[in-house]
Amino acid sequence: QAQAEADSMLNTPPTFAIYLAGLTFRWLQRQGGLAAVEKRNIEKAAVLYELLDQTEFYRCPVRKEDRSRMNIAFTLRDSKLDESFLKEAKSHGLSELKGHRSVGGIRASIYNAMPLAGVKTLADFMRDFEKRHG
Repeated sequence: QAQAEADSMLNTPPTFAIYLAGLTFRWLQRQGGLAAVEKRNIEKAAVLYELLDQTEFYRCPVRKEDRSRMNIAFTLRDSKLDESFLKEAKSHGLSELKGHRSVGGIRASIYNAMPLAGVKTLADFMRDFEKRHG
């Protein structure tokens, strides 16, 4: 409004940020809109949390009411297995799972662009790893 009334630009708009926001909004629309993306994110998180809640091999230190849909943090019962888990996961195409440097453990980041199939691949790997090391 102020810029229109001044018949000029009071300051330079952040054009690159506006461009990126536009790309993101179009991508969200192609995915079915925010409600569809939210539904998929709930489903993806449920795949991992249900697995974590059904086993004693993996532990989720986050209370159920505080859990993130985007970053699923967990530990292995035996922290000595962390490096083996990460190495084997990488050999299965599952990367960037190392937990935060100050907390450790494992962290699966399943942001909007991560497909459900990728989350299921991780869950299958986790079940297999538990069978072999549990």
